[in-house]
Amino acid sequence: MCEVGTRPPLAAERGEPPGGAAAAAERCRDMGEQPIFTTRAHVFQIDPSTKKNWVPASKQAVTVSYFYDSTRNSYRIISVDGAKVIINSTITPNMTFTKTSQKFGQWADSRANTVFGLGFPSEQQLTKFAEKFQEVKEAAKLARDRSQEKIETSSNHSQESGRETPSSTRASSVNGTDDEKASHGGPAEAHLKSENDKLKIALAQSSTNVKKWETELQTLRESNARLTTALQESAASIEHWKKQFSACKEENDQLRGKIEELEEQCNEINKEKERNAQLSRRLQELETELQDKELELEELRKQGEIVPQLVSECESVSQQLQAAEKKNKDLEEKVRTLRTEVEESKHRQTNLKTELKNFLGVLDGKIDELQDFRQGLSKLGVDN
Repeated sequence: MCEVGTRPPLAAERGEPPGGAAAAAERCRDMGEQPIFTTRAHVFQIDPSTKKNWVPASKQAVTVSYFYDSTRNSYRIISVDGAKVIINSTITPNMTFTKTSQKFGQWADSRANTVFGLGFPSEQQLTKFAEKFQEVKEAAKLARDRSQEKIETSSNHSQESGRETPSSTRASSVNGTDDEKASHGGPAEAHLKSENDKLKIALAQSSTNVKKWETELQTLRESNARLTTALQESAASIEHWKKQFSACKEENDQLRGKIEELEEQCNEINKEKERNAQLSRRLQELETELQDKELELEELRKQGEIVPQLVSECESVSQQLQAAEKKNKDLEEKVRTLRTEVEESKHRQTNLKTELKNFLGVLDGKIDELQDFRQGLSKLGVDN
């Protein structure tokens, strides 16, 4: 059975071509393990320093399989990335698979002292993997219970054989001395023989179990030795990767410094470009203003040529204005005279109106007198 946490020998070390996950599965089948469920997922492990962050164990989705060992009646989850075993977790009844999201699940492995995480492409694959984990967990629990029952049964048999062997030997000695001739073919002797055969079988089974457990213990010791070697190799590889990480970090810091310098230079270049663009725009504006000023100057020059004519015209206009002013003064004097005459005529008209009113009053009186005279004449004519 492939051991937990061990690094499988490389193809160059075995003298074989690399086989990746298929070769690892073939080796596990050669050791008596058979795959019972296979899927693909992204593998993660918990960061041992922080115990919070996830560290990717594979750069891409890899094959993750459940294996069953019929010789030991155990189950394991195995995943191989190239020639590197990234998951080798023996399932125990105490383990629990937890769904932390729709496509991610995790479980803790106390033997490997880590927590494994799997990211699946879909929720259906995560559900199938979780259901298989629960099924395998129940099977492991059942196998453990059966193993404990076998151990208890074998220990009980060994204890019973240890208690019953002296009594059976004493009974056989008695039967062989005193009653050998009387009960040579009796039922007691047959019963004792059957009990003796049962004890021999139990003793043989217990010795077989002892040898089996010794073999298991030796296998576990060899596994522990391989685990220790693998742990040492992983520690050495960790130191190597730490050194490479430090070198990469220094190189990254240097590159960041160069990038910052280049960004500063680019910013300065952009600022200079903006300044040049502003200066070019200002230069164009000044050229436009200069052209406008030249046009204005040309117009002023043209107007300067017309100035003498304008001066002569202005002198003639001023003379005409003076003559018009004289005429205006004369007209004002005439207006004043006319106003005086108008006022005098208004005064005369007022007097005439008064006189006319008086004349009309006198005329009305005369007319009244004439009417009275006419009426008198008409009365005299009537009388005559």
